[in-house]
Amino acid sequence: MTKYIVSVLLISINSIVGYSQPDRWQQAVKYTMDVDFNIKKHQFTGTQKLEFTNNSPDTLYKAFYHLYFNAFQPNSMMDVRSRTIADPDKRVGDRIAKLNKTEQGFMSVKSLMMNDRKVAYKTVGTILEVTLSDPILPHSTVVFDMEFVGQVPLQVRRSGRFSKEGIEYSMAQWYPKMCNYDYQGWHANPYVAREFYGIWGDFDVTIHMPSEYIIGATGVLQNKDEIGYGYSNSEPASRPNKMAWHFKAEKVHDFVWAADPDYQQIVHKAHDGTLIRFFYQPGEKTTENWQKLPAIMDESLRYINARYGKYPYPEYSFIQGGDGGMEYPMATLITGERSLVSLVGVGIHEWMHSWYQMMLGTNEALYHWMDEGFTSYGSNEVMNYLKVKKMIPGDPEENPHLEEVRGYCTFALSGKEEPLITHADHFMTNTAYGVASYTKGEVFLEQLRYIIGEHAFDKGMLRYFDTWKYKHPNPNDFIRIMEKVSGLELDWFKEYFVNTTQTIDYDIEDMKGKSLIIRKKGNMPMPLDITVKDKNGKMYYYYIPQEIMRGEKKGDRFFGDFKVMSDWAWTHPTYKLDIDVSLNDVEIIEIDASKRMADVDRENNIYPRKMMQKEEVK
Repeated sequence: MTKYIVSVLLISINSIVGYSQPDRWQQAVKYTMDVDFNIKKHQFTGTQKLEFTNNSPDTLYKAFYHLYFNAFQPNSMMDVRSRTIADPDKRVGDRIAKLNKTEQGFMSVKSLMMNDRKVAYKTVGTILEVTLSDPILPHSTVVFDMEFVGQVPLQVRRSGRFSKEGIEYSMAQWYPKMCNYDYQGWHANPYVAREFYGIWGDFDVTIHMPSEYIIGATGVLQNKDEIGYGYSNSEPASRPNKMAWHFKAEKVHDFVWAADPDYQQIVHKAHDGTLIRFFYQPGEKTTENWQKLPAIMDESLRYINARYGKYPYPEYSFIQGGDGGMEYPMATLITGERSLVSLVGVGIHEWMHSWYQMMLGTNEALYHWMDEGFTSYGSNEVMNYLKVKKMIPGDPEENPHLEEVRGYCTFALSGKEEPLITHADHFMTNTAYGVASYTKGEVFLEQLRYIIGEHAFDKGMLRYFDTWKYKHPNPNDFIRIMEKVSGLELDWFKEYFVNTTQTIDYDIEDMKGKSLIIRKKGNMPMPLDITVKDKNGKMYYYYIPQEIMRGEKKGDRFFGDFKVMSDWAWTHPTYKLDIDVSLNDVEIIEIDASKRMADVDRENNIYPRKMMQKEEVK
């Protein structure tokens, strides 16, 4: 009896803890870097002091750094992968293989010490493997001192010099960066093509560049009066041959910068006090649209803060550079010669990454869709809002995610889909990666909104941000939040939609009298919204929950005042639905008239079938 009571108490305590704020430990870093740039050689030398705090319960005997620029060498993993994958990224293709010595990138570590003692290290492609002389004990801080030299490659992917738009230096993934060690161990992934994962910390970076260059970067410039260029009220009285640009950023997991002598800067103070900076090369293809960005981005920030969580950093910079759009803490590199809608679209998408990668920081190698997909979902909502406000051209949509639902369904039938759980670098095709990360990741959220209802979904998105920011959440962490706000069990949905490529397909098979026979033809179960319209135009709404949900959604903007029917057990291939209208009085019956559910065959969602043909003619 005593053991039983103790067990019950332990279960009760664990239940309470399970609903408390999660306390997943995080490593901590503090970078101090000083970099001197040689534009004739396109090289830079640097020193790095890294204070590393091991907040894990583990003793560490090794350490690892990313050396991203080594990817831009012939026969690197990125080069070979690009030349052997079925559908290479056109921006890369075989370009790395054709780089000569002066055009390649490299990152070379010249010396490395920990706590003033030399450590052994070797470079293996894009990873520096460090064997520690002394282990790093749990809950202790050590100091690494490093000297390094790098060469900026020609612009190939994200980083590089002389982009197609004429930006001289796009400096992303440019320094030796400590790999992350979390509850799953070290993540020393080689740089093959995909995304990134880092440790939150503080950056103090000084960059010595020729005085004609203007720099946009992560962080807050510390010596504005010395620099000028729109950072202070007046230009410096005189300029040395080189200027030292000194930036600081707190609680970020990376640092990006770009430099060009022709940058023009616009500084805008947003409604909440955030300073938004815009760096671009003026010209016929840029100036007009870039000058419209400040007001648009300010209004976007107002919407994002309310829907997805408050932006916490003092500044954000939109910087023309890179090869498309790529997100970094407090800044993004985006190509700038775009139409207004395209420029706003890429800007919003990369800024939304501030929420799902810079602050939530999921491991993008493992859970790429939790960053790209969630960001795509949010940015589509923002773009639709801007159309409602008439700040960008285009007609707003009742639901801006339906195109992605249709796109996913088409690809799911192609035979080329791979599960979301696939590691980002190991997809068989770039197309499968893109559909999984961006499209299916967005559709994941739209399916969840369909399942739990819009009110619970909106509440859950905010709670997810507030609960898991700066904690690197995984898929189960997100689903648990949504279970708590909805009161439903949702593990089945995660397991089907993330771990498998099983599809959704429901069929209104037959109707007799007032009874519908509905068949589950796809393997993935879902709750069903059934709409019935009689010949007098009266509407009836029936909702069939899945038994494994252990409940039902409470309301839905896209589905009327519905009648909750008995549960459907996923093992049963058919379901008999009794409705209030006889066959002779039915005008049309439809499964999911909102088109939100990712049903791969919508032709069998309508009864009678001839109604589907009429819909297609329209």
